[in-house]
Amino acid sequence: MRIWNSLFFSIVALFLAGCNSTYYREKADKQVYEILSQKEMGLFGKTNEFNIDTKYSARNPDDIPAMELIAGRKLDGTNITLNLDQALDMAFAKNRNYQTRKEQLYLTALTLTIRRWDFAKRPFGALRGGIERERDKDFKGSVGRNRVGFNQALKSGGTIGLTLANDMVRYFTGDPRRSVATVVSANLSQPLLRGSSAAIVAENLTQAERDVVYALRDFDLFQQEFSAGIVGDYFRLLQRQDVVRNSYNNYKRLVDTVTHAEANFVAERIAQFQVDQAIQRRLSGRSSYIRAVQQYQALLDEFKKKLEIPLGVHLNLDDSNLDDLKKIGLQLIRVTDRAGYEMAVTNKMDILNEIDRFEDSKRKIKVAADALRANLTFLTDVSLQNETTDYADFDPGNFRTSTGLELDLPFDRRSQRNTFRTRLIEFEREIRSLTITLDNARDAVREDLRDLEQLRQNYEIQKEALVLANQRVEVTPQLIESRRAQIRDLLEAQDAQLAAQNAVSAALVDYLAAKLKFLIDIGVLNTAGDRWWLAKNPLLNEENTGPVPGAAADTGDILTPEQVFGGQSAQN
Repeated sequence: MRIWNSLFFSIVALFLAGCNSTYYREKADKQVYEILSQKEMGLFGKTNEFNIDTKYSARNPDDIPAMELIAGRKLDGTNITLNLDQALDMAFAKNRNYQTRKEQLYLTALTLTIRRWDFAKRPFGALRGGIERERDKDFKGSVGRNRVGFNQALKSGGTIGLTLANDMVRYFTGDPRRSVATVVSANLSQPLLRGSSAAIVAENLTQAERDVVYALRDFDLFQQEFSAGIVGDYFRLLQRQDVVRNSYNNYKRLVDTVTHAEANFVAERIAQFQVDQAIQRRLSGRSSYIRAVQQYQALLDEFKKKLEIPLGVHLNLDDSNLDDLKKIGLQLIRVTDRAGYEMAVTNKMDILNEIDRFEDSKRKIKVAADALRANLTFLTDVSLQNETTDYADFDPGNFRTSTGLELDLPFDRRSQRNTFRTRLIEFEREIRSLTITLDNARDAVREDLRDLEQLRQNYEIQKEALVLANQRVEVTPQLIESRRAQIRDLLEAQDAQLAAQNAVSAALVDYLAAKLKFLIDIGVLNTAGDRWWLAKNPLLNEENTGPVPGAAADTGDILTPEQVFGGQSAQN
């Protein structure tokens, strides 16, 4: 007995010393990441290096003061230049919403570890020791009670258990006797009717396995939408830079227009009111430029927050991405809405999830129906008992067994009946939900294609408008010199040129965003590879429209766009 108790205490001491909180965290991470890796390989044929660690994960929460977070937002003066690939990498690494979605996926897989554990062997061990004394009696002694064993639920609906129990009392006063009882017991319970099917018993495990698949699909769709969103934000910023440049160049042209108007007034070619018109438009142009800068900076601050860049840091963007888009023009898609719908129901992750949840609802009806049946359970128990201090004297013949059947008749199944009826109603709801999802998928494809066509036509219109506006701006000053036009005509031509310049770049960016949305809606967006946002999809018969007509740049003596964006002139 001393050997047994010493061994038990040693095992407990080692277990308590070794299994600290870090051990449990690492164990959970290992199981979750293995689950996600296996499921990803089965779903997508590849795995990602998924983890939810952040720069704070390895630190003790007590060592992360609030002042550290506050101070991190005070960073000023640093310049960072990001191209689109770098912005995407930073967004994946630091975006708060992206991190939250990763954690949601992790927690779904963590739940699966519990459902799998439901059918695993569950070891247990308990040790109790102390001193007992009875008042007014000549009794004083030490008491030890040890229990070790395991229980396991079976997917057949049964349970098995094995227990080794040891009780010992040693008397100290007047009588050195020992009282020892050792019991080894095993039991089995197995349903024969209700709850005897693995498909029924393991329903929670089955659903948890499928929930991880759904979570992975949802996360994959979220990654596509998130990536397209960052690309769209980046190009929108570049387009807003175009607006700033165009507003700046327009303002400088207005300054020149005022100079020319004053010269023509001196030469008595125009009246004073035309000079005043030019001055008023110059003031308006300056105000428009200042407003364009403010709007760009506000949009840039929002983008910084998405990348978790302190707002005091100056972020420079690589505008060569917009230049590449202008060289390519629109990437026209040649596909019918029916073909797009067929791609969607085959590839889009949320639609696949909805189809599978429809199948889940069928399975839950069967589970609820099984609960209406009677239950006949086979029970058996075997135990061996030893009343000696020497395990060598253990008598295997000193055992007790019991075997029998327990019948639970289905007299009262009100709750089970209501659950069954509820599952039938939920199944019909799932039918409606699936049909709505499919209708919405077809509608989204049709709407996407209509939007793309409208944007294509708008792009072509604005290109023509820009060509005409450029011609008017070039010709009108000569007409003024020959007194066949007025300053107002030049001002209107310049306004038309500015509007067309902004509209062309906006149409390009809008079309790119609409195209990415369409690719997401039909489930074929591929975010792998270099410049994937410009890559053609062979399923869509895409063709490029060609480069955008350009306009000459200008310089001036006020704060230039390059200084606003953090270029070389801002650093000198």
